[in-house]
Formats: sequence, C-alpha cells, structure tokens
Amino acid sequence: MLKYTNNILIILAVILIYIIGFINGYYTNNNEIKTLNNNKSKLRFNSSLPKLLLNNLIADFLMLAGSITFGLSTFINLIFNGFNLGLLVSNAYNSGMPTKLILALILPHGIFEIPAMLIAAIAGFKIPYEITLYLLDKKEKPITEEDIKEFLKLALISIILIIIAAFVEVYITPEVAKLLM
Repeated sequence: MLKYTNNILIILAVILIYIIGFINGYYTNNNEIKTLNNNKSKLRFNSSLPKLLLNNLIADFLMLAGSITFGLSTFINLIFNGFNLGLLVSNAYNSGMPTKLILALILPHGIFEIPAMLIAAIAGFKIPYEITLYLLDKKEKPITEEDIKEFLKLALISIILIIIAAFVEVYITPEVAKLLM
C-alpha cells in the first residue's frame, strides 16, 4: 500500500507524535483539565450514532486537511487526539476504575478508530512530504498521479474505519463495558 522506503518516515513520525500526545495527556496534572475531562467522560452510553460519527469524521477530515495546511492541522490534531486519550486513560485509572473496564471502554471501537486516525494522519502528511522531496530536488514532480491515488486510498480507508468505529462505539462498546460493571 505505502511505498516502504519513501513513507516509513511519515509512519514513524505519525506514531511518535501520537505517542507524545498520549504521554503528555497521561501525565498531565492540571486539576482544571482533569475536572473538565471528568465531567465529559462520565460513563455515558447514550451517544447518538449521527453525532458521534460526525465528530469522528470531523477529526478525520482535520487530519486529512494536513495535505493543504502543509501538515499543520494533522500535527495539531494528532497531538490533541493522543493527549485526550492519555488524559482519559489517566483519569479513569487514577479514579480507581479497573483496568479491564478501561480497556473495555476503549478497545472495541478503538481498534478501528485509532488506526483510522493514524491512517488519516499519514495521508495528511503525504502531500507535504512529497512537495518537500520535490523542493529538495529528490523528485521530478511535486505531486504525481500515484501520490494522489495513494492519498485518496488512505483517506477512503480511514473514513471506512471511522464509520465502523462509530457503529461499534454506539452498539458494541457499551454492551462489553456493561458486562464488566
């Protein structure tokens, strides 16, 4: 799918940025942020599919928009999403929530949603990366037809995964979590 030699840097950068965001979120000790996040993250299973899907698609499109913001929107949203997950896990863990329940609240839909966001981020960095290679005289054309096809393929895969994740988050994750409560 991705050309290994040209895109390994993008893949590693995306994973590293997300992990940095997660670690910062996990170790954030700001009481205001924790209070705000605790109020938002109460166990609510009444999220409507359209609202959840819209929120996740907006996040996905902001990742993809990096292709026109030279990676800025991708970078910001990658950090933000990693930070939020880290903060959520930290708050849940520090409030005494069992690890099994934390995993049950994240993993069923997270196995689709997190890769979707990472794939969208890879796509969001793809075009700026190719333009940078051109500016460094490493390519003859700034963007090739193959680059555009690869971007569109990654975008489509991430959108499909987001749709699957939304269905799982609304209909499966709550059932799995209820089994552990």
